[in-house]
Parts: sequence; structure tokens; C-alpha cells
Amino acid sequence: MKKVLITGSNGLLGQKLSDLYLTLPDCSFLATGTGMNRHPAGDKVPYQTLDIRDAKAVMDLFMEFRPDCVIHTAAMTNVDQCESEKEACWDLNVHAVASIVDACNTVNAHLIHLSTDFIFDGKAGPYSETAMPNPISYYGESKLAGEKLVQEKAQNWAIVRTVLVYGIVNDMSRSNIVLWAKGALEAGKAINVVTDQFRSPTLAEDLAMGCRLIEKQKARGIYHISGKDFMSVYELVERVAIFWNLPMDNVNPSDSSGINQPAKRPPITGFIIDKAIRELGYAPHSFEEGMGLLSDQLRDSSK
Repeated sequence: MKKVLITGSNGLLGQKLSDLYLTLPDCSFLATGTGMNRHPAGDKVPYQTLDIRDAKAVMDLFMEFRPDCVIHTAAMTNVDQCESEKEACWDLNVHAVASIVDACNTVNAHLIHLSTDFIFDGKAGPYSETAMPNPISYYGESKLAGEKLVQEKAQNWAIVRTVLVYGIVNDMSRSNIVLWAKGALEAGKAINVVTDQFRSPTLAEDLAMGCRLIEKQKARGIYHISGKDFMSVYELVERVAIFWNLPMDNVNPSDSSGINQPAKRPPITGFIIDKAIRELGYAPHSFEEGMGLLSDQLRDSSK
């Protein structure tokens, strides 16, 4: 039976991966994260606390569990926080990656490393896997440095880049664009929404399945895994409003210069996902289908 280790398992993608691997008879898995296990299935999810910044703890756990595959989702992903807490950002997004790579090499594990569209400058999106990275934020710089470490040092690796992940899980540490938009629209809050940033939003379940396809097929190289719909952030909020039948009265369209954010955002990213569709059989939901799934989950969680 194949053994899979997941880092960052308390996060959105991490919990979706646990959901997925709980259903797979051909794999055993170990979920790892900081603090207590936040997955609602509790003890059904095999869990161990792991600080990925502790190289010895990482190596000890890998030697004990001896995974065949490691899906490394843990990272500092708050773009503005990365800008203000650069040392902490580099520790998690670069130094910790070096420890993960070393441990994977030691136990001969296939490393699937999660990365981001923010490694690009946003001048020429949507991007394919062969596009040239040029980050414009410290977060983007740190994630690109992590990618380079994986490519140069890991013996058996795949890099999964993704875009604007949305969904819901238990005890979320932070929100995401769809939940934020829905909540603000329902509350009738006045919000400024950018019209000049374009993305391909990604359902967390689709991203988890993309990782599983890579793990199952032992695929190597870089894969762009995102949604298939490309839209401005303003259009995204509009589509959220239409789906949940909410008013847009208090939504103010704005360009990026009118939004006060410490870190620069790339204007046009989004991904060309043809390689993942062709090589992996990746089949993402449409944005409306993703919102439908999210709506069902929100309804179930309120029962």
C-alpha cells in the first residue's frame, strides 16, 4: 500500500487532501500540521504535529513513516504578511523546503511541492508551465526560491502551481475570495473590488484531485492546476452575486491604485491548464459548478 504524507493538513487544501485520501483504499496517509488536528473527522485522520521549520523533526518523522510520496502544502501564503515579516516568510517558504527536500531524498519519496501564480509579474497571463517567472512581491520571490530548491536538489519531484484557491473546511484559519465576496454582499458592506486583476479561481477539491493524479501517476515536472474560467476579480464578485442572488449595490469598481495593499499583486495571471488535462486527465469544475458544491457544503455545515 502506498504511503502519502501531507504537510499543512489543517489548511484548506490540506483538509481537502485528507478528505480525498480517506476514500482511497490503495493508500495510507499521514496528515501533519501545526497545533491540533482541525479536521472534523478527528481520529479517523491519522495526524501528527510537525513544525516544518525544524529540520531534525522533519527528518525523524520521515524516517519513521517512510512515505512514498509527500504533498507539501504548508507555506506562509498571506501576501501582505510576507511583505512585513520577511524572515518568517523565508523560513517557511524556503528554508523549510530545503528540509523537506533532504528528507524526501533520504527516504526516496516523490515530492509534490505547491507553488503559486505569484511567481509571475502578471504582464502576460494566462501562463503556461514554460513561461518565465518574474515575481513582484516578497511572497512571490520566496515561492520561486522554493521552486528552484526543489528543481535543483530533489531527486524525484513535481511542482504544482495554482491560482486563487477557494472552498470551505472546518475551523478555517483564513477566508478566501469567494467566501469573502459572499459574506460582504450578504452583509451589504461597501467594498472596493479591483477591475484590473485577472485570475482563474481554483476549487480546492480540484486542486486536491490534481495532486492525487500526480501522486498516482508518479508524474514529474511542473504542472499548472487551476480552474478553467478566466475572469477579473470584479467579474468574480459579480458571478458570486448572481449565483447567490445577492445585490451588487455597494460594490465599488476600482483599479489597483485605489486599493491599499502593502504587497504588489500581478495584474493578469491565470493559467493555461492544457498540459494537466492532457497528461494527467485533470478535469476541473466550472466556476459555477464550484460555487454549487460550496453552496451544498455551506448548507450541510449549518444543519
